Amino acid sequence: MGRLIAVLLFIAVLVPGVLLARAWGLAAGRRAVAGGAVELVEPTAEGMRTLRRQALHGRRVRQVGLLAGVAGVVASVVLLAEASIFLWVPVLVVGLLLGVLLAEATRPRPRWKTAVPARRPRRREQISAWLLWTMRVLVLVQLAVTFSLWWEGELGDPAAIAALAVPAVAWLLAEIALLRALVRPVPADGADVPVDEALRTWTAHLVTAAVTVLALLPLGTLLLRAGIDPDGVSEGFDFLPVALVAGGFSALAAGIAVAAFLLTWLRPVRSNARALTG
Repeated sequence: MGRLIAVLLFIAVLVPGVLLARAWGLAAGRRAVAGGAVELVEPTAEGMRTLRRQALHGRRVRQVGLLAGVAGVVASVVLLAEASIFLWVPVLVVGLLLGVLLAEATRPRPRWKTAVPARRPRRREQISAWLLWTMRVLVLVQLAVTFSLWWEGELGDPAAIAALAVPAVAWLLAEIALLRALVRPVPADGADVPVDEALRTWTAHLVTAAVTVLALLPLGTLLLRAGIDPDGVSEGFDFLPVALVAGGFSALAAGIAVAAFLLTWLRPVRSNARALTG
């Protein structure tokens, strides 16, 4: 009976990760709508320049993030030698995702004429509130779990500081990007409005996905570590380790799923008016 309850508990803890992946799957529909709206209009010359400028900026800054990740790998090899082999992929991922966040937080302001009086969109027009608040809650949970393990001496100082600093910095960059996308006035020319909406939608989903991944992957690792710790397993049926292991697997699987959706959002907004020429 205890084993059955443990299996049911394991499955139940996996459900939130499945629901999160499902929510990001639905977000792909929002991307299709926003991208399709751009194809239905012919943007102004300034709108086309804005699309090219934004795509170039994002590509350049993400390349800087990749170079920072490579530099981090080299530094880990110099400092830790062969012990650094397990850090190569995490360091590269962190560099790439921080590059994504920095690119969105520093995007150049479009130069088109804004509406008078100034009009600004609502947050729900850019991204689902569920995805946004899930990101924020996950960061807080990850920071709390990291600090708790650090306080109990389960984590060394370097690992704890990294696990606290990276999600916190990523969250700050995401909030800056989200705020900039929210307060920027909409363009005056109606042909540029779909372009503007698509750019805001892309930014909101990119930063939310990047921070979600940077919260889920370390959270899953920490939960797995706590769940398989022999000192934390008691005699008989102890459901806490089962819940921790299930939560760890769920967080890692959800993080990988969100990362897959993030890759699809990296493609820049494009306009070639295919719907008008057909």
